[in-house]
Amino acid sequence: MNVGTTMSSQPVPVESGNPDMLSIARRQRIEDVVFHRVTQGFSLLVLVALLGIIISLFINAWPAFQKFGIGFLWRVEWDVVNEEFGAAIAIVGTLLSAGIALLIAVPLAFGIALFLTENCPVWLRRPLGTAVELLAAVPSIIYGMFGLFVFAPLFADHVQPGIQGLLGSMPLIGPLFGGATNGIGILAAGIVLAFMILPFIAAVMRDVFEIVPPILRESAYGLGCTTWEVVRRVVLPYTQKGVIGGVMLGLGRALGETMAVTFVIGNANRLPTSLFSPGTSIASTLANEFGEAADFHLSALFALGFLLFVITFVVLAAAKVLVLRAEKAKGL
Repeated sequence: MNVGTTMSSQPVPVESGNPDMLSIARRQRIEDVVFHRVTQGFSLLVLVALLGIIISLFINAWPAFQKFGIGFLWRVEWDVVNEEFGAAIAIVGTLLSAGIALLIAVPLAFGIALFLTENCPVWLRRPLGTAVELLAAVPSIIYGMFGLFVFAPLFADHVQPGIQGLLGSMPLIGPLFGGATNGIGILAAGIVLAFMILPFIAAVMRDVFEIVPPILRESAYGLGCTTWEVVRRVVLPYTQKGVIGGVMLGLGRALGETMAVTFVIGNANRLPTSLFSPGTSIASTLANEFGEAADFHLSALFALGFLLFVITFVVLAAAKVLVLRAEKAKGL
């Protein structure tokens, strides 16, 4: 009995099995190869599309880069008639509006995510989280219309005069709040952008906060930590990658936003002298002028698009380097 049992428990090589087993093994190997190649093709398709976008942008932008060289980055002229173009005005407007949006949205998103995961009553958690997610589904043109017809008049009548009266006479920062208080400009665009990227950052932060193992939180609370200490010492270190990813997602949306910014930034091709001054961004310049552009003007717009791509890539690369350095410092 023991001998028979031992012999029957030995694995039988597939090669020595019946034809059905050989057929099944062959089919499985083919399926694995096909699945591997198909998924690999999907991944390579993304790289091909990315390279195609970069190459097409650069080819169309080459006449502008060839004429102006690296100086295109800091030239402030944008004269369509004389075909004198520079990217400095659009770059400054893009970076200022996106920076203002991040300064406003990140703390608010962090507070929302923290409340939803740590302090929110259970009965309120789902409807409040759904409301935050619904904000992300609002089309950008709706934000733009709200900004122009509702926010801008209120901002001009009730907020800008107060800010200018309080901070306008202060040294160093006073000039940032000078100029006409007409409700549109760099600061208005940054605030509208902040409301647009807020739900994206908050949703990502909430999701990554929720994946922290409960035992880590419970252990910290058991040691007598407060909620803020648990967040600072346990939650944030554990979810650092996700938090930075959420912030970068919001920044990417802010850098490339078109319609909402076009409505409220003022669309003035001159360097802003204050946060209340009208300006322009790369995306709003493309939206306003692409339909009527031709020849060299079109090449200059493609150059702006290529620079926007480069700016976004540099920002994402810097975020990745930041994450890698943080992990290296922690010994991961």
